[in-house]
Amino acid sequence: MGTERKVAVITGASQGIGAGLVKAYRDLNYRVIANSRSIRQGGDPDILAVEGDIADPRVAARVVEEGLARFGRIDTLVNNAGIFVAKPFTDYTEADFAKVLSVNLAGFFHVTQHAVGAMLKQGSGHIVNITTSLVDQPIAGVPAVLASLTKGGLNSATKGLAIEYAAKGIRVNAVSPGIIKTPMHPAETHEGLSKLHPVGRMGEIRDIVDAVVFLENSGFVTGEILHVDGGQSAGRW
Repeated sequence: MGTERKVAVITGASQGIGAGLVKAYRDLNYRVIANSRSIRQGGDPDILAVEGDIADPRVAARVVEEGLARFGRIDTLVNNAGIFVAKPFTDYTEADFAKVLSVNLAGFFHVTQHAVGAMLKQGSGHIVNITTSLVDQPIAGVPAVLASLTKGGLNSATKGLAIEYAAKGIRVNAVSPGIIKTPMHPAETHEGLSKLHPVGRMGEIRDIVDAVVFLENSGFVTGEILHVDGGQSAGRW
């Protein structure tokens, strides 16, 4: 296949924000490598589905290797896969700790290493990490220190990688969402969750997708953590 069209890797791509991102990048005429544990290959020849847990280093390697074999290049990586476990700090188990760190940090680490390797050969690329505004503005009613521990690490890594690779044509940014209407949140919780944002509503999948597309099209932006949280990170209200 020709290599002139751009290619995006999206993790956690089977539902919610990830599925919205796959559609958005296809609308931009990107080819897409879509990964999740439950994803299946569909009929679109410009979408390559790579099934598996991104926390597994072998899966992370396969996502990039199969994408390169199929499409010849990697232009964008969206690290969307993540696990959120809200519990009082002392209620977290060793299994909770291991599971959240494996996906939120190890998954990011392994697939990003492979993607950056491909981008360096091209001399260009873009990475977007999906984090959370809880890192900057914890909420008393949402105890979630493992989210802060892991996604806060991604915020720091975003800035570190942006500086490390700025002169090599690779941009690195993050989108920091508030609480978004996804299958993670049952409909009966929406009214209460809406009150956790100053604007009085939950975010929509489209809000996050639009932010990622904005960063994709903003070639002079790198090292940015873009809060898309209805004002949540601005302070108390």
